[in-house]
Amino acid sequence: MNIILLSGGSGKRLWPLSNDVQSKQFIRLFKNDDDDYESMLQRVYRQITSVSDAGITIATSRSQVSAIRNQLSDKVSICIEPCRRDTFPAIALASEYLHDVKKVDRDECVIVCPVDPYVDNSYYECVKSLEAYVNNGDTNLTLMGIEPTYPSDKYGYIIPDKKDAVSLVRSFKEKPDKATAAEYLKQGALWNAGVFAFKLGYLLDKVQEITGCSGYDEILEKYDTLEKISFDYAVVEKESSIKAVRYSGDWKDVGTWNMMAEVMADATKGDVTLDDTCNNTQVVNELGIPVLCMGCHDMVIAVSGDGILVSDKERSGYMKPYVEKIAGDVRYAEKSWGTYTVIDTEPGAMTVKIKIFAGNNMNYQSHEYRDEVWTVISGEGRFILDGKEIPVKPGDTVTARAGMKHMIIADTDMSLIEVQIGEEISRTDKIIYENEHCKDKKK
Repeated sequence: MNIILLSGGSGKRLWPLSNDVQSKQFIRLFKNDDDDYESMLQRVYRQITSVSDAGITIATSRSQVSAIRNQLSDKVSICIEPCRRDTFPAIALASEYLHDVKKVDRDECVIVCPVDPYVDNSYYECVKSLEAYVNNGDTNLTLMGIEPTYPSDKYGYIIPDKKDAVSLVRSFKEKPDKATAAEYLKQGALWNAGVFAFKLGYLLDKVQEITGCSGYDEILEKYDTLEKISFDYAVVEKESSIKAVRYSGDWKDVGTWNMMAEVMADATKGDVTLDDTCNNTQVVNELGIPVLCMGCHDMVIAVSGDGILVSDKERSGYMKPYVEKIAGDVRYAEKSWGTYTVIDTEPGAMTVKIKIFAGNNMNYQSHEYRDEVWTVISGEGRFILDGKEIPVKPGDTVTARAGMKHMIIADTDMSLIEVQIGEEISRTDKIIYENEHCKDKKK
């Protein structure tokens, strides 16, 4: 069995802790069995691997690859979308990746799951059960639907033929008003949670039929020309041979602060003090300064380098258009080698705190328009400057002038302060090289 996890989105509804690079699935607000904080991504991976030995591939954008590697190392395969094109192109590309790159056979079962539900292990036990229905081969698609707990206007609905645990699907309905949703529930309707199972060959044939593309290389090359369309519209709602498996366990779609507040491990995280009159209030503070809350009721407060949110819980679900107006450059990101935090900006200079994990290194690179001054705060490593290796330890400072190739190799965990100085400071001002011993290669 092969699982494709869809990891996308900009996470604007969980601002300021999430952004285009650090989406909601990477925020560490849950806890594992050892009482250590973990992210939604880490939680989902832990749950899947506890019930199944399925191969896991994450379909995501290039901007999220570093965060995935930071949190899961090399435990999963990653299929990188050149650009965002909705769920059908993402699943199509990932399916071709499984076949051509991972050499998965056409007859093997593939199950597509979102990366962001908050569930217990019974959810993934149900996901695992889909494989038997796929291998049975009496329908082309098998879906997992969620037993509704109330008539919601936020989800699409699967209308089954019967109210049985497994039933053929009669139709699909778009997000209705609550009165219509209540009528759907009387028919045994299920929430459509975006879990799809099929034989790989079925989807490969659909990709050929819909896009005219055949093979991973071709669809990758033409990806930016593919129609932006959901998998539901492109495939599911046009397929007549579908069954649905009913899941009746706990399920929460953690897409807003209001919902996140219900499932996060602790009411507060970080340097937070609530007075005795605070009630039903959750606070997350990622800054190294204290946050004091007095008389707060039914609120969510989130503090990070990207901004500060103070919101009534109910209103927090409507923040996206406001965030789109105020959100600026990303000030924190998890990289495959460590973390990157902007701590100060001013005209002509930007100061960044960098942490690099032992045994890792940043890219061998140069900049055209800025100098960089590095000061080692803790740990030991080596600074490569135009091919020359310089050992560094706490208190050492190294300067890389514009045009000089440089990188840091961490022999132990390292913490550094980087000051970028120049009239133009931009993330795009970067030339990456293979390393100091290979032929230069721009990316």
